[in-house]
Amino acid sequence: MSDGLVVVDKPAGWSSHDVVARGRRLYRTKKVGHAGTLDPMATGVLVLGVGRGTKLLTFLVGADKEYTATIRPGQATITDDAEGEITTVGAVAGIDRAAIGAAVARLTGDIQQVPSSVSAIKIKGERSYARVRGGEEVDLPARPVTVARFEVLDVRPADADGHAVLDVDVVVEVSSGTYVRALARDPGVDLGSHGHLTALRRTRVGGLTLDHAHTLEELAALRDDAGDEAVMPLTPLEEAAAAALTTRALTEGEARALGFGQRVESAQPGREEPVAALAPDGSPVAVLDESRSTARAHVVFAPASS
Repeated sequence: MSDGLVVVDKPAGWSSHDVVARGRRLYRTKKVGHAGTLDPMATGVLVLGVGRGTKLLTFLVGADKEYTATIRPGQATITDDAEGEITTVGAVAGIDRAAIGAAVARLTGDIQQVPSSVSAIKIKGERSYARVRGGEEVDLPARPVTVARFEVLDVRPADADGHAVLDVDVVVEVSSGTYVRALARDPGVDLGSHGHLTALRRTRVGGLTLDHAHTLEELAALRDDAGDEAVMPLTPLEEAAAAALTTRALTEGEARALGFGQRVESAQPGREEPVAALAPDGSPVAVLDESRSTARAHVVFAPASS
């Protein structure tokens, strides 16, 4: 079995778990996982780890992400997106592109964001979405997130079941843990109306983009055409680590030490991001924590043999 990552362009209507299940069949292994859930209505970059590539997924979950989205001022839904029923409507008369741009600017940078109540966050052991669907009022605390980019691309008047709304196309770059649904909800509230998300496409996770992506149809066609002889697309482990993470080159001695579970000197003490440590031949040895003067391994890919 090969090890590495494959980027799937997730289709609408599929859960991330559905894509993982299809990936297990296509790659003929149970050892497949994903780096960061996409809601069923969303499309775009879903990174799958295959074999030892699953060890990289923990670090990709924390990577920054980019999305294109359409938000709709004028209507609120119970889920903050188009999958939920409309709960409230508001006027959009007088809301122009300048006002939307100002509202978006106020949500750019380091902000405190209240997650969508229909989320997987646990409250006393139960998922928030389960409490909401059970009729309970949920009040989640705000949490710090970073919105590095929130840009308005287009604003279009629209009609939704006889109610005047606006469809606003945006692109956002956000830190891990940011709810794009909340970025659709909050500008509407700021503008004195309401808002929800009507379309979402993830275009990047860390250094992995749609340019690296394959559709499920493409992958299935390869398997159907060649059966067990199919050469399925897979970014090798060393390339995947380099694409997904900051890297550092190791000496033979450092690679051997890490393989035996020992620590090595940090190349840049104090950096917070995980670092992929590569042997002199380019093969991945470990993912390191270099926050201190000596680096410890988050994970070792190939323990040294005695």
